[in-house]
Amino acid sequence: MPMPTLLRSVRVTKTRKLSAAVLVAAGATAALTVPAAAGEAHAASSAAPSAVQPVSANGQPVGAKTKAADPKAGEQAANLADAVKVTAVAAQGHTAKEAASRAADRKPVEAAKPHYANNLDGWIKESLAIMKEKGIPGSYEGLHRNIMRESSGNPNCVNDWDINAKNGIPSKGLLQVIQPTFDTYHVEGTAHDLFDPVANITAAANYAAHRYGSMDNVNSAY
Repeated sequence: MPMPTLLRSVRVTKTRKLSAAVLVAAGATAALTVPAAAGEAHAASSAAPSAVQPVSANGQPVGAKTKAADPKAGEQAANLADAVKVTAVAAQGHTAKEAASRAADRKPVEAAKPHYANNLDGWIKESLAIMKEKGIPGSYEGLHRNIMRESSGNPNCVNDWDINAKNGIPSKGLLQVIQPTFDTYHVEGTAHDLFDPVANITAAANYAAHRYGSMDNVNSAY
């Protein structure tokens, strides 16, 4: 049986109102849901740990301003390095000056003098060393030979019978030297004593060098 026109109109109107109400309700629900989701996302972002930032080769975050990249920091580092170098050089110079000062303050060490025996052998050897230093010729053999002829090796020997003795200037010592001859040919560095063995030998060798060329050339009274 056909529905009356008025009844169909009422049903259509109710259906449209119901659809509108459903749409309104759906929009409200969506409006409430979106802010909540956004809030939850923000809270989750706050609660989550910070994301790891990329780092450069020196361990600093990319884009971070490092001390090395800072011109002032680089200049300060360079100045510090220069200061360290200057200080090191100054310290070395000071040490060198101190070493030089200590070296200057040190007294030169004298070479140890050779030891000579207090006998005829030692006296001849010491005389030869002095003769060599002074440029006086002579040999061990020449000195020893003439000593044995003149005094038999006695440094205190005195000739009291020859012409010199009669004139008051007797020959004395190992090589029988008179006082005037000793005084004239005395060699610096030896004792001023006619009876001193080394002084006597060296003075006699000096006299023989001037008169005979060397004591080696003397084979008799001279």
